[in-house]
Order: sequence, then structure tokens, then C-alpha cells
Amino acid sequence: MQSETFAALLVFSFVSSITPGPNNFMLLASGVNFGFKRSIPHMLGIGIGFASLLLGVGFGLGALLTAYPSMHFGLKVAGGAYLLYLAWRIAMSRSMGSGKQEKQRPMRFIEAAAFQWINPKAWVMAVTAMALYTDPQTPFVSVLLVTLAFALVNLPCVSSWTAFGMALRGFLSDPVRLKWFNIVMGVLLALTLWPMLA
Repeated sequence: MQSETFAALLVFSFVSSITPGPNNFMLLASGVNFGFKRSIPHMLGIGIGFASLLLGVGFGLGALLTAYPSMHFGLKVAGGAYLLYLAWRIAMSRSMGSGKQEKQRPMRFIEAAAFQWINPKAWVMAVTAMALYTDPQTPFVSVLLVTLAFALVNLPCVSSWTAFGMALRGFLSDPVRLKWFNIVMGVLLALTLWPMLA
């Protein structure tokens, strides 16, 4: 892969990772409700999960879903249902989780990693990246380079959303503000399904 192509790939990775989507809305809400430190497993799960999705798509899973549309449809339905469940949980949250006694908790590493496999935006990003930036002459190396590019930019991008959420904790310590923030985040998360349904 030429340096110019890799630079363009890094820009694509950055733009697609920093823009609003299910992961970033959930991390913003997690930063507000649980703080940065407790959200670290969620952030790391996104990075590792998305890297595994990229490798899967790059090494043939995307072609398999194209060959079997019913599998693709099932994935969309499962992903959409789980995303709506997460949106409902966020919208109904009414207090900041600050202690071990708190029933609410941030998303765990394994949950965040697994969510990438049913996240509509993650699939679009993975398929687009592999279609645009892999080289048929060197498929193995180019798939690894695409995965590397996303690994370099993903964690800083998702961390910025969590940090912004944490910065809002003081303002949202008022229960009424927090309630409406969580409702708005839940609605925005649910609305990320729109491109998948269109």
C-alpha cells in the first residue's frame, strides 16, 4: 500500500470513527453516567471488537453475507433489536452510577466487543474500508493494514466521546438534566437505526 493511500485510509478511519453513531452515543452516555475510568473496558471492547470485525470482513465474511441474504437480514434484525434495547436502557437511566452498590453499570469489554458484530455503522465502516483500501494483489497485507489504521485512530476517537461525557458530569449532576440527557441519548441511539432501515 502506498503512503498516500495509507494516509487517505487514516483520514477515512478517523472521520468514520469520530462521527456520531451507536458506539459514540453510548460512550458519551457512559462518560456522563459512570465516568472515564469505569468506561475503559467499554472503549477497549469497541477497539478489539471492531478490529476482529474488520479481519472477518476482510477475510471473506462480507462475501458470505452477500451470498446468503437471509443471514444478512437476520444480523440486521438482531442488531436492530439489541440496539433498541440499549437505547431503552440509556433513556430510562435516572442516576449516575458511582458505587459498587449501583445496579447500573457500564458496558463490559466482552459486551462492547460482541456488539460490533451487530452494530450497523460498524458493518458499513468495515465493508467500505475493505472495498476501498484493500489490494487484490496483496490481500493479506492490505487487510492487516486497514485493521492497523483503524486500531491507530479508533481508541483516541472513542475516548474523546467518553471524555466529553465526563466533562458534562458536573452540569448533569442535577437529576432533571440527567434524566433529559439520557432520554435524548436513548432517542439518538435509536435513530442511528434509520440508515439501516432506509
